[in-house]
Amino acid sequence: MTRPAGGAPASRMTVLVGESDVRRHRPVHGGIAHRATEAGLAGASLFRRCECFGRSSAVHTARLLPPREDLPVAAAVADDEERARAFPPPPDGLLGDGPVVPGPCEMVRYAGGGRVR
Repeated sequence: MTRPAGGAPASRMTVLVGESDVRRHRPVHGGIAHRATEAGLAGASLFRRCECFGRSSAVHTARLLPPREDLPVAAAVADDEERARAFPPPPDGLLGDGPVVPGPCEMVRYAGGGRVR
């Protein structure tokens, strides 16, 4: 695989929450994405997961019939290390009880409006 030129060191923070987790009458995962936009972070993505387990060791899965309503969601934000680690401020309470997984990554920005295929 060819690596794109021009990458810069960055940090990614992934927050693992349940689809039905709510803070301040709003879904936690949606709040994370909206706050990342408001904070001007370079990017945020939400990934609905098909199966996981956490602290309680109870498996949450989409393979059961009927499918569970509380599937896991991974909310990932990325920017330079200082901005990613500062989001959101700890006393904010936005993240709820889910684990937060910080980690290094490389940020590559594509410019020129070309379509990626």
